[in-house]
Amino acid sequence: MSKQTILGRVTQLAKANINALLDQAEDPQKMLDQLIRDYSNNISEAEQAVATTIGNLRMLEADHKEDVEAAAEWGTKALAASKKADELRAGGSAVDADKFDNLAKVALGRQMQSEKEAKTAEPTIAAQTEVVDKLKSGLDSMKSKLTELQAKRDELVSRAKTAQAQNTMMDAVKNIDVMDPTSELSRFEDKVRREEAKALGKQELAASSLDAQFESLEDLGKTSEIEARLAALKQGRAA
Repeated sequence: MSKQTILGRVTQLAKANINALLDQAEDPQKMLDQLIRDYSNNISEAEQAVATTIGNLRMLEADHKEDVEAAAEWGTKALAASKKADELRAGGSAVDADKFDNLAKVALGRQMQSEKEAKTAEPTIAAQTEVVDKLKSGLDSMKSKLTELQAKRDELVSRAKTAQAQNTMMDAVKNIDVMDPTSELSRFEDKVRREEAKALGKQELAASSLDAQFESLEDLGKTSEIEARLAALKQGRAA
């Protein structure tokens, strides 16, 4: 996977719109669970790729540092050889002086080569450093997005449970409304009232029968008194 491909993928994932993804989901909770799994895998893959890119950058930086140190070292050697050549030439040893001057020239050539290699690597290091910074930023965004996804998933589950409880309650209320218990109470109340009326009717009938019996007794008493008086009248006349 090229560095540009890695950067593009991380950037695309970091910019993913959660709400847009949710709008396309038939089951948001399952969609979020899958997104969390996919995102976690993508983060893991991206971390490995970014680690490799960072490793390559650190190798370039190490090589550059070696080139810079080598250039400085060769410069020091060239200076030492040049000084030695000057000392030998001043002492009359021209042949030996020329040898050290040649050594100084070789050292200067090595210094120039090291400086060239260091300078050539600098633009690549700068570009790689910029890529690594962007990759790190993208990874941070992805991790932040993952945290957002996890929070969204937890919120959604909580809301789903609340909605389910509310729907269960409303279904129960609806069933109560359809099967109104007060209508049953009214029916039983009518039955009780009819029984009460029936009892009152029986009481009234019983009372009427009792009154009739008392009236019969009164009539019987009246007849007896009449008969007694009649007998008394007859006795009085006979005397």
